[in-house]
Amino acid sequence: MKSGRLGLNDDRVKRGRPIEHDTHDAMEAGAEMGREAAVRGISVYLPEKVLDNAELVRQFGTWTENKIFGKTGIKERHIVEDEKVSDLASAAGERFFEEHGVDRASIDFLLVCTECPDYFLPATACIVQDRLGLRKGIGALDYNLGCSGFIYGLALAKGLVLGGIAKKILLITADTVTRAIHPKDKSTRTLFGDAAAATLVEASDERGIGEFVLGTDGSGADRLIIPAGAWASPSSPETRVETTNKWGNVRTPENLYMDGPEILKFSMEVAPPCMNEVLMRNGVSLDGLRLVVLHQASHMLLERLRETLEIPEEKFVFNIEKYGNTASSTIPITLYDMMRAGRLAKGDSVLVMGFGVGLSWGGTVLRVV
Repeated sequence: MKSGRLGLNDDRVKRGRPIEHDTHDAMEAGAEMGREAAVRGISVYLPEKVLDNAELVRQFGTWTENKIFGKTGIKERHIVEDEKVSDLASAAGERFFEEHGVDRASIDFLLVCTECPDYFLPATACIVQDRLGLRKGIGALDYNLGCSGFIYGLALAKGLVLGGIAKKILLITADTVTRAIHPKDKSTRTLFGDAAAATLVEASDERGIGEFVLGTDGSGADRLIIPAGAWASPSSPETRVETTNKWGNVRTPENLYMDGPEILKFSMEVAPPCMNEVLMRNGVSLDGLRLVVLHQASHMLLERLRETLEIPEEKFVFNIEKYGNTASSTIPITLYDMMRAGRLAKGDSVLVMGFGVGLSWGGTVLRVV
């Protein structure tokens, strides 16, 4: 995304209750101090191996390519073979420095969002800091989120800027979810892909990243989960026992489990009020947005949300066909592609929103500055 930075438009179309004055005044004061935050650029890394629908049909023999595409909106997805999350994250970071000409010595904080760390400890961010050759005098940490992870990363990065802790934060989202999927579980193999994205958030004189809406409901943690393999249920012969459900999908407790109907229900319940509150908090209307970019979970879910939220087709983005659901990287990948396709330009505003594993959700408004 070389043609500008993403951030929030100050020339906003007012709609609903105005932003609270104390928050607004604090943000304006931050701008005067050069402590607003903006997204300067994004780069993407995809594993080389591609798993297309034709190969899935050959393996399962029950569905057709058209049926898979019709249910998911996905034709192919990139998947890792031997790569670790640190490999993907480091490759995305290197690509960012190559594509955007940013001096890596200028980075003063590294955030890594992943559900698939290399180790229980140390943090993957520490490994990536070393592999990218970043300075030792910087902060680096992991945080574990998926579908909403990019939104939370933006919130954390913005807080570091506004708090005067850092000026240039490299936010890397990276996941290798397919390594946790049983090869005979077509319900999840058709959906998920692996990827990483590197995003630079930096201090700016212009408001770059808007007000946030964040939410959590841990009572739904078991609806999208890898039940065993960590401390709650350590790996054992029992956790590696295969079971087959009534649809013929095979998994063990150490594999990814998703309750699809419940995740769909959850998404339909939280996304509409989240979007409305994001618009209200940022004082913008749907008419004032160039695009709406949601977490790319599946085409069916996205289309249902688009209809429910009454978002015009020309503003709504489907970007799942070539990637699948890449967890925390779906939104930055989509922003990257929209900039390259000329669908986002300087001055444009875009609403971004993620929802899923946790259960967790969040949204904000960005502007190209």
